[in-house]
Amino acid sequence: METILLFSPLVGALLCGFGWRMLGENVATYVSTALLFLTATLSWVVFLTYSGPDAHVIPLLKWVESGTLSVDWAIRIDRLTAIMLVVITTVSSLVHLYSIGYMAHDENFPKGASYRPRFFAYLSFFTFAMLMLVTADNLLQMFFGWEGVGVASYLLIGFYYRKPSANAAAIKAFVVNRVGDFGFALGIFALFYLTDSINFDQVLNPHNAEALSERTFMFLSWEMNALEVITFLLFVGAMGKSAQLLLHTWLPDAMEGPTPVSALIHAATMVTAGVFMMSRMAPLLEYATFTPDFIVFIGASTAFFAATIGLVQNDIKRVIAYSTCSQLGYMFVAVGIGAYPVAMFHLFTHAFFKAMLFLGAGSVITAMHHEQDMRKYGALRKKIPLTFWAMMIGTLAITGVGIPLTHIGFAGFISKDAIIESSFAAGAGVSRYGFYMLVIAALFTSFYSWRLIFMTFFGKARGDKHAHEHAHESPLTMLIPLGVLALGAIFAGMVWLPNFFGEAEQVQEWFGVATYFNHETNHVLHEAHLVPSWVKTAPFWAMLIGFVIAWYFYIVNPNAPKALAKNQRHLHAFLMNKWYFDELYDLIFVRPVKRLGYFLWKKGDGRVIDGTIDGIAMGIVPWFTKQAAKAQSGYLFHYAFWMFAGVVALVTWVSIGGAG
Repeated sequence: METILLFSPLVGALLCGFGWRMLGENVATYVSTALLFLTATLSWVVFLTYSGPDAHVIPLLKWVESGTLSVDWAIRIDRLTAIMLVVITTVSSLVHLYSIGYMAHDENFPKGASYRPRFFAYLSFFTFAMLMLVTADNLLQMFFGWEGVGVASYLLIGFYYRKPSANAAAIKAFVVNRVGDFGFALGIFALFYLTDSINFDQVLNPHNAEALSERTFMFLSWEMNALEVITFLLFVGAMGKSAQLLLHTWLPDAMEGPTPVSALIHAATMVTAGVFMMSRMAPLLEYATFTPDFIVFIGASTAFFAATIGLVQNDIKRVIAYSTCSQLGYMFVAVGIGAYPVAMFHLFTHAFFKAMLFLGAGSVITAMHHEQDMRKYGALRKKIPLTFWAMMIGTLAITGVGIPLTHIGFAGFISKDAIIESSFAAGAGVSRYGFYMLVIAALFTSFYSWRLIFMTFFGKARGDKHAHEHAHESPLTMLIPLGVLALGAIFAGMVWLPNFFGEAEQVQEWFGVATYFNHETNHVLHEAHLVPSWVKTAPFWAMLIGFVIAWYFYIVNPNAPKALAKNQRHLHAFLMNKWYFDELYDLIFVRPVKRLGYFLWKKGDGRVIDGTIDGIAMGIVPWFTKQAAKAQSGYLFHYAFWMFAGVVALVTWVSIGGAG
């Protein structure tokens, strides 16, 4: 069953990529979608029936044998894998179904072109690469899936290859992720160098992790702790893939791809890979000191940073994109404080409401003839009522609407509050910084989420009158996925709360060997339930304040935002320009690299290399050829003389060599 689950998306990708002419365009897309639903069904079977504390490893083949390096290709099934399987395949299968309707009305490609089967082939390949990543039994296999996801994301983000902005966004995503992947690769190399293995059975052994924490090595005269260096390098890889602060710049630009791609990348696959990988590395993090604090700092800063940018964005997809960046920050805070099940809990619930928000945004964009600027929307709730209610459910989930001091509420209310409570329980220092940043981010999240709802569905119709008059609901292939995801956005938190954030003993038993807690130092799951009531209600009040401000700005007094932006134009420009990270990176990295490349091209290659070769060709070579031409006299005795001279030289060389 696991083998079918794993390779069904690959079969779908091959059929759509190479067999669509034989099967027909529609049949190929339907078959790939059906295979994804088969994979999703099997994933839920694995998730609901998995039991036992140990991981189930299914060997497939011998892969790499070189010296002491021995790596098999195997499928590893444990609780972490089972969670990721249902997240990936559920969202991916629904995105496939949604794409049948969405891409049928796509205006970027002519009718009859092969872009639709190619698009579905990329989607299926993306899913296969992600499944390879989460079922890996060693770091090399994980890195294979990691890079496969990177290739697929490049193809999907740049799918509209006729748009220069899409090509630029694809290249940006690929290059920025290579920076993170370099850190990930170095971490793998360091682990193998110090432990002589990259198989999870050895690498994730707590005794080996504890031993690594006591080892040091010299680097450029610095004595460095082995475990701190390894965990830091692994987190650099996670920063790139999960778009954390400093390596986040590719994520908003990824909106250049089709909307289903945005849902797939942001909700279920690429960006959650970093959270999964660091949760998998829990035994290493438990014995590290610096890296967990660094993870908390970066995660909390990312949550705050991305939320501030979301306050002023006008592109409906970019608002949700920065929301993803912010929510990933929440997950990394949970990883850094040692609440790995809580991080996976928010990853699990986030997939449902974030996919629904993106697909709902796609439905709005389709209704408005591919207009994405929210300033040109308004009064759409009666035009597209089903999409409106789907977006409302997603907004209620992401903003954290629920009953305070209870476990009754939408999915985001339960999982996000669990992270905030855990960050407070983790103690003073950087964990307390994380708590306050996450509460502030919750307020901002509420504001920009309700701002999106009010600007899109309420108020007066703005923009193109023709687009508003002809706005209509999306087809069933686009609405059914929204309905299914709505169930997850409402119930996922309440149903699975005991398994992810219940009593510590119950949570640890449910996760088994998939995660690890150092019981001497890590008591965060137990203490999170004992935090004061004001801590538990803080996210609710933050959500309520954000809602009231958004309601006042965009319903009661719609002129207030313009007046505030005019009054605080420098702050508004700072946020609109995304804290000027792109401009800063362009100044520090892009321009110098371009200048260096131009210098090496013109001066190095053109003047030195080409100049040398051309000089030889035009100077020395003609002289030699002219001299050689003189030897071609045509007289037989000249040729006989040179043959005799050659024989004499050969005999002399052999004689001297033999004498030596």
